[in-house]
Amino acid sequence: MRIAVVGVGLIGGSIGLAAREQVEGAEVIGVGRSRRRLERAMELGAIDRASESLEWALEGASACFACGPVGALPEQVAATLAAAPEDCVVTDVGSTKRRLVESLADERFIGGHPVAGAETSGVEHARADLFQGAVWYLTPLERSSGLLYERLHRLVVAFGARPVAIDANTHDRLLATVSHLPHVLANVLVSQAARELTRGDDPLPRVGPSFRDATRVAGASSSVWRDIYLANGQAIADEIEEAVARLTEVAGSLRAGDGAAVEAWNESAADDRRRLLEADLVGGPVHELRLTVPNRPGIVAQVALALGKADVNIVDMTLAPAADMRSGSMTLWIAGDDQAARATDLIGELGFPVG
Repeated sequence: MRIAVVGVGLIGGSIGLAAREQVEGAEVIGVGRSRRRLERAMELGAIDRASESLEWALEGASACFACGPVGALPEQVAATLAAAPEDCVVTDVGSTKRRLVESLADERFIGGHPVAGAETSGVEHARADLFQGAVWYLTPLERSSGLLYERLHRLVVAFGARPVAIDANTHDRLLATVSHLPHVLANVLVSQAARELTRGDDPLPRVGPSFRDATRVAGASSSVWRDIYLANGQAIADEIEEAVARLTEVAGSLRAGDGAAVEAWNESAADDRRRLLEADLVGGPVHELRLTVPNRPGIVAQVALALGKADVNIVDMTLAPAADMRSGSMTLWIAGDDQAARATDLIGELGFPVG
């Protein structure tokens, strides 16, 4: 299997390392404009071969990962699709999806976003285990090829990640809350602290662990985050306004000296954090669900998105068309008794009884 990686930095390099380590027979081709960086990626074992030619790298490729900055992805993905074979799945790793997905109308493209990374950048920091246990969002559309979605799903699983299907709009609203807003708040917090602590002539105090934890992502690479902020600007602005409203409410309780309200607010936050952490755990036995579906575009995306919306994790999946090509079978492996039961009900509601 030839896998092309366009942009071999932290994420692209980690994809290459994971593919070479976990995908049998994989040949990883790195694509980029800097020969020096590509040679460094080869030295580190992130890619097998390097090319500055997209056409050559994609010749005979089964999958391609576009790993450029968010602002460059529309052009990068369009060029990749123009050069890719008809049976090659093309995906990206950007943390915003709506604009990119809406700009493309090719069944080979399936948006993707691994929720993994580090404060560091560059292929020197790439790791084969970067995606272990991480959520990897996939944003298929009705026009997306079911067979190519299955291939991408299997690759993501092989990398150690947990693929979750989600529609592009929901993805961007969710990431505005759990990823983009924290970056905004970290930037605001460090700037506010710096201004406050430098007003007098006193030496700067040592910052505590809570400040370090809360501001770990402050000032992240502007070349990456400028495009993310702008691409998801409306959703991020909505979350900022919601955060301001909640902070204003807390400020009111503090000014009023309302101890009961402050304690209830703090206890509620502790409970919310516990529930969020528990929701991220996946366990229990794996159940095999088999269903017969009509062989028409959008069926795989319909099932995957319905389960993803209900927080049902698809551990693995296979597709097999019938001999007459009018229908086909889908086999899904779902982790956990409750999730399997929920998946069975949801699939039945779609009109595909589980056998």
